[in-house]
Parts: sequence; structure tokens; C-alpha cells
Amino acid sequence: MIYEEPVYRPPSEAYSLIIQVTIGCKHNACSFCGMYREKRFRIKSWEEIKADIDYCKINYLHVRRVFLADGDALAMESAEIIKILDYLYEVFPGLERISMYAGPKDLLAKSPEELKEIHRHGLQILYMGIESGSDIILKQINKGVTSEQMIEAGRKALAAGFVLSATLILGLGSTERSREHAVESARVASAINPSYLALLTLMIMENAPIYRRIKAGQFNILTAEQSLAELKMIIENLYLDSCVFRCNHASNYLPVKGILNQDKDKLVAMLDSVLKNPQKAKLKPEFLRGL
Repeated sequence: MIYEEPVYRPPSEAYSLIIQVTIGCKHNACSFCGMYREKRFRIKSWEEIKADIDYCKINYLHVRRVFLADGDALAMESAEIIKILDYLYEVFPGLERISMYAGPKDLLAKSPEELKEIHRHGLQILYMGIESGSDIILKQINKGVTSEQMIEAGRKALAAGFVLSATLILGLGSTERSREHAVESARVASAINPSYLALLTLMIMENAPIYRRIKAGQFNILTAEQSLAELKMIIENLYLDSCVFRCNHASNYLPVKGILNQDKDKLVAMLDSVLKNPQKAKLKPEFLRGL
């Protein structure tokens, strides 16, 4: 099996077998993202996908988790997704879960019945990027949906039975809209109430359109302390029910995790302490941060 590089996957899929069923990202227009800029989006043929699965059947034993890449696997026709799911479970009898990225536009494009049927055939986890809850920022980053559409997409995934892991990106509002980004992102995440909520910190890729705004002085990157203050504000404004919260991605300055809302006060107090004495907290240096 030969991957069409680069290949990305969520941190929690580190031990999953990655099968590329699409190449690139159908939307591929988010201004902060350069992950798939060098790829033209296409859906791989069944023959290609089956050949990859058959190769893995011979070369990988005891496959328990599979992640379907690239960035827009849910853009495939529902019948094709189900065909892939059924074959994976047939080939790997010990398979426990299958997951993929899910763009909000792709979730909105599928009917509730389609999503329920896909879930019934064994797709368990969807990873959806909220990025920001501010309509102004969503428009600036060219996400392609409004905050209300984002809420609708997230709720639709949960209603179909999926485990939904949602992400927000610290720093997307620049210094100018940091408070708005924090408060509105918390509003949208709370309205969705995902199973998991992960926060990343903005990392600049030179092939991402936002890079030009930064070089032109039109976008200010948050300092480590400003990023943590934004994180604190988001947590303060979150109202979630038994949501697994993680802020321990390689891009983050400080690992933070808990269950929200039950750990809210503890996390806010910890961040208060760090912000009062950031040197003592030993924040991650820039050269150690990564995607």
C-alpha cells in the first residue's frame, strides 16, 4: 500500500490503521490550513480501496482500529462508505472501531437516515472541526458554514448515534477578536455538547492563506500567555454534560485535560495560577510545538 503524502490523522488515532479512501479535502479553503493544499481532491475507486485493504489483510495482524483518510471521507456517497465499512469488518474480524474526519458541510448534505445507516454499519467516531463559534471569524477563515449550521451539523451527528469529537483552535481570532472567539466558541460547543472536545493552538503553515495576512501585519499571533488566557475564557463559558475535554495536542503550550463541566472550577483555578506565574509552569517552547 502506498500513501499519497502527506497523511494526517487525529492524535487519538495514533495506533489506528490508516486507509486513504479520499485524497485531499473537498473544501480545502480554510485560510488557516495548509494540510491538503498540494493535493487535488478525489475519491478513490473501489478497486483502489479494496486493493489497499487486501494488502493490509496480508501484512497487518490483529487490526482493531481503522481511520479512513483523508480530510473529507464523508464526502463519499453513503452506499460507497457502507461498502467499505462492511468489507473492513469482513476482512478484520477483530476490528473494534472505524472513524473519519467529518466536515460540517458533508454532515449537512446527508440525510438523518443516511447517517444512521452509516453508523449502523460500524462507523463509530466522527472528528469535526468547529474551529471558532464566531460568525465573523468563520467567514474570515472561509470555513464555509455559519455558527448555526455548525451546531446543526454537530447535533445531526450525535442524533445519528456517532461519538463526536469536536475541535476548536486557540488564536484564530487574532488579538483583535480573542474574547469574541473564546465566548462564541464556547457557545457553539455548548450547544452541540460533543462527546469529546479538543483544543489546538494555531500553527502557521507557510502555504496557508493566513500566512500572507500575518506577513502583512493584518493578523497578530497570540503569545503563549494570551493563548492560555483565551483557553481559560473558553472553559469559563463552556456548559457541557460529561464531555471529555483535552488540550494536550502537540501545538499547545500547556497540557490541560478533564471532564466538563465537573472539572471546570479546577481547570480555571489551575490556569489562573499558571497565568500569575507562567515561568514556573514551564510552558512548551515554540521549537517543540507541532501539528
